[in-house]
Amino acid sequence: MIPKTLKQIHPLAWTIIVGTMFGRLVTSMSIPFLAIYLTGTMGVSATLTGFIVAASSLAGVSVSFYGGYISDRIGRKKVLLVSVFCWAAVFFGFAASSEVWMFFVVNVLNGLCRSVFEPASRALLSDTTPPEHKLLAFNLRYAAINIGVVIGPILGLRLGSAESTLPFVAAGVVYVLYGLVLIAQFSAHRSMMPARSDSVPPRIRQALSVTGRDRVFLPVLIGTTFCVLGYGHFSSTLAQYLTLNPNIANGKELFSYMLAMNAAVVLIVQYPIVQTVRRFRPVVPLIFGNVFVAGSLLMFGLGHGLPLLLTGVFVFTVGEVLLFTMLDMLIDRIAQPEWKGTYFGTIGFNNIGNVAAPIVGGLLLDRFALQSGFAVFAPLALLTACGLPFLLAAHRRLTVKEETERRAALSE
Repeated sequence: MIPKTLKQIHPLAWTIIVGTMFGRLVTSMSIPFLAIYLTGTMGVSATLTGFIVAASSLAGVSVSFYGGYISDRIGRKKVLLVSVFCWAAVFFGFAASSEVWMFFVVNVLNGLCRSVFEPASRALLSDTTPPEHKLLAFNLRYAAINIGVVIGPILGLRLGSAESTLPFVAAGVVYVLYGLVLIAQFSAHRSMMPARSDSVPPRIRQALSVTGRDRVFLPVLIGTTFCVLGYGHFSSTLAQYLTLNPNIANGKELFSYMLAMNAAVVLIVQYPIVQTVRRFRPVVPLIFGNVFVAGSLLMFGLGHGLPLLLTGVFVFTVGEVLLFTMLDMLIDRIAQPEWKGTYFGTIGFNNIGNVAAPIVGGLLLDRFALQSGFAVFAPLALLTACGLPFLLAAHRRLTVKEETERRAALSE
């Protein structure tokens, strides 16, 4: 029997969750291998590869706020449908690319589509889910991501993603189907859509001002930027390091299995970790997550043997779960209902970390990859840990804010 709580999840929310699973499956069998394809098959330097990979995140950062803001202004449906079909076209563009500049352009478009679609989809998930079930819905989405990522890298390895762009065709087809299902679901459940708030969404200048003045949100944004910087090295710097380092055999195969292990561990540890940390304020898991991700980067730098590398994946994954399972809940907790898309979009500015990760990693790889893994990953671990002071400040401010609100409620 399906648990009663699962029955409370809106059909459109289930569409986002299931669509996310298949979307991440096909994305993870193609995009993570892009850096390996460029350096290994096309002979592009690690530094230039880093800039190409970073182009996606840079483009995403530039429009992430607007993606969430526009969905507040004109509605989730229009934004989701336009962006999902454009995203499908981008994957077909990857498959057709044959020159380095083409990959740069298409990856820019990839970042634009992702940063419009993702905030709107998360805001729709929030809109359609009762408050008492939001943690479940957000974590179902996160689990769906990792179910896809368990299977995707292994499929990508078998399909030759490190030597071919053919898997991008499969990704394009899946996103076309995702869009068609969304059209059908929006049509079938029109009457079940939540009523729009009578409040007018903020103008762009007002929205920037509101999020910028939020004393909890701003340090969370800065702190998670450093967290995302550390997280971004897994699919960029680590992927290239494993293939460039002569002391590591079968780097491509090892990376695909490390990706699959990462996703599998998420599925195993996510529930017990969420049940443990849900009792704390949602900034606390971010603090511990930062420490774990920074520590795992040190392990990658020290590990030439399989045991330490796999231990690093486990530690990294625990940090990832701590960072990302509660972030959506924190944003949902901070934002007013009419500003949810804006807040979900604005938190996308933390992808500046994803912009910096492949560039900084590529520079370090070109200089040190053949000499010392520690010289590559120790600076990256230190940069990641720079987020701790900001997250600690956010925790203090949230504690004071909620205590003040509690006292005000008692005095009324």
